[in-house]
Amino acid sequence: MRGSNSTRKVSSFAPAVFAVGLCLSVSVLSTSPAKAQTASADAWGRQASQQAAQVREWVIATGDNSGLPFVIIDKVQAKVFVFAGDGQIQGSAAALLGVARGDTTVAGIGERELSTIRPEERTTPAGRFISALGRDLANKDVLWVDYAASVSLHAVVTSNPKEHRLQRLATASPLDNRISFGCINVPPEFFEGVVRPAFAGTYGIVYVLPELAPISQAIAGYAGADALAGRAASAPMRKTAEGIPTP
Repeated sequence: MRGSNSTRKVSSFAPAVFAVGLCLSVSVLSTSPAKAQTASADAWGRQASQQAAQVREWVIATGDNSGLPFVIIDKVQAKVFVFAGDGQIQGSAAALLGVARGDTTVAGIGERELSTIRPEERTTPAGRFISALGRDLANKDVLWVDYAASVSLHAVVTSNPKEHRLQRLATASPLDNRISFGCINVPPEFFEGVVRPAFAGTYGIVYVLPELAPISQAIAGYAGADALAGRAASAPMRKTAEGIPTP
């Protein structure tokens, strides 16, 4: 996975069919007081950017998630928001992202060694991704986001003390949160207490908001806030089981 010291080739992706799991929520979502948020509507309203709020509204109105849990990753704000299938906020946390700004990924980057990936290639790609829990080659638990590009959401990597990743998560500003090879790093307690329960026994959708391109260009089907009323009545449910990558 990008953002760790493991080799580029990933080891597993959760299969398309799962037993039904129990989704749980927690109240404390981060190890840092500066970035800790409660799983409440008020906390969501205070923390969400206009883009993140509009995407959540669109997901709920159109049923784009087909009732599955979903995640919105706001790269500009360096925030991760986890929702139940009905759109209720489960938790939020600060996140570390790819060091380079950009919404696309280099073709074939998931097969390359970390040492060959140049700084300008270390992006967190934007888009709509079918996601599930799995493990990397180091046998660490991750939530796969862009499997082909070897991008996942996982507990923060602290193997290189010089990167000060925990400290970066603890600051109030998002400006120092660009440090990874492209993976999304979150506080360990957030991964274990919010992400894992939300995706246990199921799969879901991760929406990574763009930082350079329009949302409609990065997320297929997104029509913007002005078109929500019309789409809510007519938009079909997305067949989220299609296209899940396999090892």
